[in-house]
Amino acid sequence: MPALEEPLQKIVGGNTAKVLAEHLDLHTVGDLLHHYPRRYAERGELTRLADLPLDEHVTVVAQVADARLLKFNRGKGQRLEVTLTDGSGRLQLVFFGRGAFAHEKKLLPGRRGMFAGKVGVFNRKLQLAHPEYKLLDQDSDRSTVEKFASELLPLYPACRQISSWTIEQSIDTVLTSMEATGWDGLTDPLPPSIRADRSLITLPEAFRKVHRPRTKGDIAEARARLKWDEAFVLQVALARRRFADTQLPAVPRRPREDGLLKAFEAKLPFTLTEGQRQVSKEIFADLATEHPMHRLLQGEVGSGKTLVALRAMLTVVDAGGQAAMLAPTEVLAQQHHRSIVEMLGELAEGGLLGGAEHGTKVVLLTGSMGAAARRQALLDLVTGEAGIVIGTHALIEDKVRFHDLGLVVVDEQHRFGVEQRDALRSKGKQPPHLLVMTATPIPRTVAMTVFGDLETSVLDQLPAGRSPIASHVVPAADKPHFLARTWERVREEVEAGHQAYVVCPRIGDEEEPAARKTPEDEAEKRPPLAVLEIAEQLTGGPLKGLRVEPLHGRMQPEAKDDVMRRFAAGEVDALIATTVIEVGVNVPNATVMVIMDADRFGVSQLHQLRGRVGRGSAPGLCLLVTEMPEASQARARLTAVAGTLDGFELSRIDLEQRREGDVLGQAQSGVRSSLRMLAVIDDEEVIAEAREEATAIVSADPELSQLPALRTALDALLDKTREQYLDKG
Repeated sequence: MPALEEPLQKIVGGNTAKVLAEHLDLHTVGDLLHHYPRRYAERGELTRLADLPLDEHVTVVAQVADARLLKFNRGKGQRLEVTLTDGSGRLQLVFFGRGAFAHEKKLLPGRRGMFAGKVGVFNRKLQLAHPEYKLLDQDSDRSTVEKFASELLPLYPACRQISSWTIEQSIDTVLTSMEATGWDGLTDPLPPSIRADRSLITLPEAFRKVHRPRTKGDIAEARARLKWDEAFVLQVALARRRFADTQLPAVPRRPREDGLLKAFEAKLPFTLTEGQRQVSKEIFADLATEHPMHRLLQGEVGSGKTLVALRAMLTVVDAGGQAAMLAPTEVLAQQHHRSIVEMLGELAEGGLLGGAEHGTKVVLLTGSMGAAARRQALLDLVTGEAGIVIGTHALIEDKVRFHDLGLVVVDEQHRFGVEQRDALRSKGKQPPHLLVMTATPIPRTVAMTVFGDLETSVLDQLPAGRSPIASHVVPAADKPHFLARTWERVREEVEAGHQAYVVCPRIGDEEEPAARKTPEDEAEKRPPLAVLEIAEQLTGGPLKGLRVEPLHGRMQPEAKDDVMRRFAAGEVDALIATTVIEVGVNVPNATVMVIMDADRFGVSQLHQLRGRVGRGSAPGLCLLVTEMPEASQARARLTAVAGTLDGFELSRIDLEQRREGDVLGQAQSGVRSSLRMLAVIDDEEVIAEAREEATAIVSADPELSQLPALRTALDALLDKTREQYLDKG
């Protein structure tokens, strides 16, 4: 068995191995060696106690200031109180029961040690109850202590069930075992030429220096090497996926001179932006090749991605094929269907009385459609009568058959699992072309890492006529009159002939909030504000007399569609909704967006919601209502959103606040991220160079037959589930 695949229970002992597996998901030698220290303390360094976070499990390096053994319950019980200090603050330890006396003998004033536990509060003092600890200078003479104090102390991501130093001891056992065998069986994923060109240390050296550093230079060398491993292996996997795509056959789809596309362009009441023309040119070039297109189209909210996608779909229809657009929700599928039919006019009525001679049918397919409408839609697809279909996951069902599927457009791709996208692509006679769209701007490094198997097109230019959007934070708790002014602004916009959205995190029947939970949610016990409750309060209070309607995902599809249709027609003044209106909803007359409990939404989600206003000639207004205090992280996040309309800048902020694993599509891959050292924002240069090297290597040797160590490392580092995720693209 390769060295890194060795089960931990063979080396570190059954009980420790069990805890590592159950609570930290570490099962093999490789898992443990890749569990890197989160930071390093010098043993002589006293960690600042002034900055301890409440209710979090921490490890501190500090010194005992005093210890008192107290009796209570008429002498039957005893409690040891120990005070730690580090010069910046004080922390109390408390031990109850018979063991308190034994701890008193060890925790003498002046002793320095590592202490781990969950930070609590008692009598307004920070406290660790029954912490685990390890004394650092016990039974050492002066020279030993000085040497000991100068060494770097790795502090590992730990949990209540296992401490940082127990993890350190386990890693020490593994390193000793590996060194005794001369690292037998260890495969190095980096080809020697790459290592030599960049002066990177060997893999055994990197493991030694990251876990047992003597100097800060050791840590820097280890991190440089281990970042390259992660970036390179991932980029090789993506490069192999791209290469495999170039080997697949596809039907070239070229536009006709007298086809649907030309007829559609002739009736457009506006000219395309330069960005739309350029991106369309890239897509048309891909569609004309004999290999499937795999392109990511990302752009700002309102940049006209749907129009670009429609031009691609019409090109495929012109070439005798069919196009399918996959949307994440029924509301969005219906919205896309309605807007595409409106844009095409008589061109969307192929075969119908009054329809254009060379038009096509545009059909909708969702799970809630009536039996007759569904039967007709399925018939139109299998006969080829319908050139374009827009639908939800209902498109993926086995009974859905196409005459000749040539293009799949996936909207808001992060809402879909890989299997769903793959199931739709498998419905073509040959692999169809694929266009993936997202309105969440993605930094270049993330695009290279997450969507590395796709070519990327960016639409960052807004069409003429889009109005500016002013954004403001409304601190409802600090300044309640600001909230009253919010509803006055909504009334003013309605009186001026415009409309408003009010967004809430949940519906109101005790289901889990739709928005992501933040640490502030846990601290604040008040449940998130709900659509049904806010709608009732507004209709009976500040918005009394206005036409107010609720909209949420649990309504019947017909009811949802009816509300959206009436809102689009101007028959509803204010829509009180969940994030069901986050993407795709286009009502140019809506000018104000009020987001309640805005701190409960992510940065990108807030940007998406804001993009629903300012879509017409009147300026837009977005008000972010929060009860979070001014000094909180949540308020800082809202201030950042209010401060810029640049989606790419906001995506960087969003990414910096999240773990890398979230970014790498864990929800889609079903496994934890393989990136432990690489930071996709900070390590752009490494990622770009690794992509270049990986592409060259895979082009020369797609099967990696000349690099068996790389092939082995690819299998080990990207486990089977994640490989499948990458393979399916």
